[in-house]
Amino acid sequence: MRFDILTLFPGMFAGPFDESIIRRGVDKQLIDITIHNIRDWATDRHQTTDDAPYGGGAGMVMKVEPLAACIESVKASYPASTVVMTSPQGRRLTHQVASELAKRDGLIIVCGRYEGIDERLRTLCIEDDLSIGDFVLSGGEIAAMTVVDAVTRLIPGVLGSDESAENDSFGDGLLEYPQYTRPVEFRGLTVPDILLSGNHELIRKWRRRESLRKTRLLRPDLLAGRTLTSEDLKLLAELDREDAVTKG
Repeated sequence: MRFDILTLFPGMFAGPFDESIIRRGVDKQLIDITIHNIRDWATDRHQTTDDAPYGGGAGMVMKVEPLAACIESVKASYPASTVVMTSPQGRRLTHQVASELAKRDGLIIVCGRYEGIDERLRTLCIEDDLSIGDFVLSGGEIAAMTVVDAVTRLIPGVLGSDESAENDSFGDGLLEYPQYTRPVEFRGLTVPDILLSGNHELIRKWRRRESLRKTRLLRPDLLAGRTLTSEDLKLLAELDREDAVTKG
């Protein structure tokens, strides 16, 4: 899969994209990442990419001409790619959205800055808007890194095991169950006996129950309106009984 990132600050991507899962995807030639400096498409000697907003107000707005030229140049080279803008007004980046994006041929990610972009760019060039949360960042670069990371780990072959992505939090709409590794005991805290039993079916059920427990405790909204299996309903009933005994 191809990622083209359009930014005013290309140096921000050097560290994050040279390490860990993203680096592994690049080394395996499963993803390709190219950073484009929007200033290269500015036509004046100062490479101006922003200007004061019409109507007044604080801050600056990214100019339409250089950004449109940059987007159109990259899109012409990779017409199958989708042009995405990182923006607080975009749809929320979820696991399901990342899974959808991972099936695209490529993403052209536009990193906003200052007070935002000239709105005409949305009509002319932008095909999708993505937000990573209800907060404000200094620019879209960190959001773009988040999009690339979330999508990359869902591309088959990038992780050591595709099962890792399936079992991650939100992989099936729930938070992930607790994880443990050696040693068995540390400062008086021990690994649950069932994980040492070797009984794969009991371990599977325990993990499902703990996933439901954690989700109900920390993110009950994820359970609201969700279609639960008969096993899930039984496990939730067990948790209810345990809670009743604890409170009693």
